[in-house]
Order: sequence, then structure tokens, then C-alpha cells
Amino acid sequence: MSLSSKVPATSVFELKSAALTVLALQLKTSDLASLAEALAARYGATPGLFEHEPLCVDLSLLRDEAELPDFEGLVALLRRHGFNPMAARGGNPEQMAAALSAGLAEAPDVSQPRPEAAPAVAEAPAPEPTAATPAQAELPLAEPAPAAQRTPVAEALEAAEPAAEAPSAPATVIIDKPLRSGQQVYARGADLIVLAVVSFGAEVIADGSIHVYAPLRGRAIAGAKGDTQARIFAACMEPQLVSIAGTWRTTEAGLPPEVAGKPAQVRLDGDKLLFEPLKF
Repeated sequence: MSLSSKVPATSVFELKSAALTVLALQLKTSDLASLAEALAARYGATPGLFEHEPLCVDLSLLRDEAELPDFEGLVALLRRHGFNPMAARGGNPEQMAAALSAGLAEAPDVSQPRPEAAPAVAEAPAPEPTAATPAQAELPLAEPAPAAQRTPVAEALEAAEPAAEAPSAPATVIIDKPLRSGQQVYARGADLIVLAVVSFGAEVIADGSIHVYAPLRGRAIAGAKGDTQARIFAACMEPQLVSIAGTWRTTEAGLPPEVAGKPAQVRLDGDKLLFEPLKF
């Protein structure tokens, strides 16, 4: 008798239901060329931002289209930007059949009414970006962005999540060690607080705001998932590059004297980045 026949299945594995929070990409067009251009414009300056990020493709805005999207091409495009497309939802029967043929699973269509459920418990998942568990990782550096400019927000896509009650306080990632050149920290679904120097060549990224209570000399990317209210604070503002919700600029031409090397903040005003001194 083999060893496997002596081991009960229940002692090897168990199947349990699980509720997972993933990003949803709501497509507004099936034109892959337009989508590729929009993705490059929005995330081209931050390669490595989505490190195998699970993704659900939302087809609800395309369900009335007769032409089927090229799902194999779509999956390949999304993977090039670091996403891990796992499922599709919201499409018509033909679209969903094509999505399944391309290897995507069928996710529940949240636009359709669902049976009454029991009251949510405290651990129920909240929408991105606030519900995601903060994560820290060292990843390859992004190349420095060119001159200051506004990258166009992608009209071809919109990350949409089901509405849910926000937590009472935003998540926060705290880093208390210096970040050297070549290091990168990403606070996923959270604000980021750094209590030591961010050296030239290092990179800090947050879905919320970034607070650096030390010299900021590397790259700082706040509002990485599109939060236009995010800000960047530094006790000594000397960054290589700053970005908020896709609007970014380098500092090769220098900063205004009232903020250069001084306590300052960066915020987004329409399509412009404003540097303002902090007065204590």
C-alpha cells in the first residue's frame, strides 16, 4: 500500500471560502492601442508599481458592444504593466465566454442585485486604496522622468471598487531607517512616514500622502492610485522627482529658494504641482 493511501485527505488540505480584495479595471474602450497609450501615460514613470497585482477586468461599460475585445492581447498588455489579470465581470454572455477562453475566471457582477447577506463583520474588505494591507518592498528603481509636465489621466480606464464603509483611520506605513540609493518602499493603500533620510537614487511611493521627517533627496510618488488629495511633506525638500496622482516634475532646474532645502510640502492644484514652505 502506498503512503498516499494511508493519509486522509482532510489532514493534507481543506477548502474554505475566502473574500479577497483586488483591483478592478473598468474598461471604457476595447481599443488596445488606446488602452496601451493610456497605461503608459499614467504609469510609465513608475515601473514596478504593480508587482503581480491581482486584477479583475470590469466589462460593464462594454456589455452593449457587438465587437468582442481581444482578451489575449489585453491580458498580455496588463501583464507588461505588472498586473496579474485573474478574472472578468460585467460583460455580456459572448464577452464572458471569450474572457473564460483566454484563461480568466468569472467574478461576481456587482452591478446585478444579489441576495440579502448577513451583516458585515469588522474584517470585511474595504475598497482600494484604503483597504489594502500596507506593504513594504524593495523593487528596481524607475528611470528619472523628463521635464515637468502633466501626464493625461487615462480616459480608457478607471479603477473601480464596490462602495464600502471607510475605516475610522487611514492605514500608515512607518520606516525608521535610512533609504539608500537603489531602494524603494511602497505603502500600498496607506500613507507613508519616513523618519530618516531618503537618499539620492532611493524611491518612496504611497497610495496616500508621504511624510519625510528628514531630508528628501530621492523620488517621492504620492497618490499612486490616483488620489489627488495626497501630499508630500519633507523636513528638508531636495527631491529628484515628485509626483502626485500622475502629475510629476523633476527638480533638475532647481526649486524656489523659499522651499529648497527647507521644510516644505507639495500639493496638487488642478493640473499643477505647488511647492509651499512649512512654517512652524
